[in-house]
Amino acid sequence: MFHQISPEILNQMHRLEQLDAQDRRDGTSQLKRLRQIPPETGRFLALLAVNIPKGQMIEIGTSAGYSTLWLSLAAMALKRKIVTFEILEEKVLLAKKTFQAAQIEAVVTLVEGDALKYLNSYQNIAFCFLDAEKEVYQACYDGIIPNMVSGGYLIADNAISHQDALQPMIEQALSDRRIDAMVAPIGKGLLICRKL
Repeated sequence: MFHQISPEILNQMHRLEQLDAQDRRDGTSQLKRLRQIPPETGRFLALLAVNIPKGQMIEIGTSAGYSTLWLSLAAMALKRKIVTFEILEEKVLLAKKTFQAAQIEAVVTLVEGDALKYLNSYQNIAFCFLDAEKEVYQACYDGIIPNMVSGGYLIADNAISHQDALQPMIEQALSDRRIDAMVAPIGKGLLICRKL
């Protein structure tokens, strides 16, 4: 999978990595920054996602599409599609450009809007990457876990970098008898939940 990444996808990964680094150097405001995952998190997500059971792949929080690029590698290997949700119009425009330039539009469906309004219509979720505003994490968790297939994964980013804000959800996940869960020190910290 990693040895066959197309030049188009690699070019978009490098472009977004540079933009993200520039945003951080310039002190761009939080809402306008890309706020994307680091490459090691992307690699981990792709490795995990390529081994999921049958079911739907979703992502909540697209930004400019960097994490979606990594997840598209798994989607292509599995011959599936990934649905990604983004609520901010300016990020939707960036993501559309990314997906077009990376030539992954055939495996990615970008939904503009609040994922919480759509989650009830998604059953048999085999993989969800959650990387949105932290105040919606709990509601997303509550909407996703009951609709996941056995062996499916919910991965939530920022479990360490935003631990204070996410601690109630993390504690719930660690004691939730429907799943096995742990926090891994990958990137900014990942809450990894596997449905039993």
